[in-house]
Amino acid sequence: MKLICTQNELNTHLSLVSRVVPSRPSHPVLANVLLNADEEMQQVSLTGFDLSLGVQTSFKVQVKEGGILTLPAKLLGDIVSRLPDGDITLDGGTDDTLVTLTCAAGRYQVRGMGAEEYPELPTLVDGSVAYLPVEALLEGLRGSLFSTSADETKQVLTGVHIAVDEDGMEFAATDGHRLAVVETANVQPGEADPAGQKNHKGKFDVTVPGKALRELERMIQSNASSEPIAIRFDQGQLIVEWANQRLTSRLLEGQYPNYRQLIPKQFSRQMTCDRRLLTSALERIAVLADQKNSIVKFTLTIADQEMILSVDAQDVGSGREAIPAQISGDDLEIAFNVKYLLEGLKALNTTEVQMQFNTATSPAILTPLGGMKMTYLVMPVQVRS
Repeated sequence: MKLICTQNELNTHLSLVSRVVPSRPSHPVLANVLLNADEEMQQVSLTGFDLSLGVQTSFKVQVKEGGILTLPAKLLGDIVSRLPDGDITLDGGTDDTLVTLTCAAGRYQVRGMGAEEYPELPTLVDGSVAYLPVEALLEGLRGSLFSTSADETKQVLTGVHIAVDEDGMEFAATDGHRLAVVETANVQPGEADPAGQKNHKGKFDVTVPGKALRELERMIQSNASSEPIAIRFDQGQLIVEWANQRLTSRLLEGQYPNYRQLIPKQFSRQMTCDRRLLTSALERIAVLADQKNSIVKFTLTIADQEMILSVDAQDVGSGREAIPAQISGDDLEIAFNVKYLLEGLKALNTTEVQMQFNTATSPAILTPLGGMKMTYLVMPVQVRS
């Protein structure tokens, strides 16, 4: 193998695949990244895989001699990231496991392993497929990922539930205290796929690990493409492909909660306000919130058409801010975990938000006005008076 590429490109793609390389691999070769130089295509592909989550990325290089081998991901990344800008030559010579990296500053040799032991990334022959515009997929991920659970004992809640039908895709995530649901539209059949395949095959729903989707979000942002993204599923596997990039992940097993029945159909109180005003006020008042429970109290007053945010942290101090709002229904006092509110507000991209309530102990709903179609449910906190 012999190829010439730029330090910047190699470093960018290496950092993407290295993120999924396990720190404690079950097999030594999994600590490596797979390099495959294709002389005919004049490109190199890099692969990282932990047997559950895999990332493959390709980019154009000058391939003098094709070949395939694996190199230690961490060591290679540490060297390449510190090299100066400019061209790098990777030369495998006659020994396929010893690679020489040559740049303007000098040269390094890295010992790798043969590629024959490296496991292949999963492929799907049959299964369901949906095509999404880049922005629609990013919107679904931004609006749901923050609500996943960090508790590994509730494994199905650590993922995002993705449902597809003929109208589009729905992303849902809950940790038991809050729920985020985002609806996005599919690309029209035929528009996305030059082969003339249908946009998707029937209805399906799967739960994808949050870790896999966070990597997907990072990859899409680092390689923005106008091409629609192909999302393929079967019973146990997810494959996402676009613009010379590929991510594969196992799906989470288990029944996802019926989250739709948690969302109230009617509300007796409603409040509309400026999103940035509310976010800024919450960020200021959160400084005083008790570190253990971070509770902020909302007081809605119809007569004044304003919402008062207040915090009373024992042995620390208290804070109070009022923001103008359009309020309908009866006055209400209700308390929330300020972290949950802030994360929901920051996931939105609209000027105004609407909050709907029933009682101080029933779920509240936060929705953006205009823009993305998102529902964010937050359970209130009971405060002893």
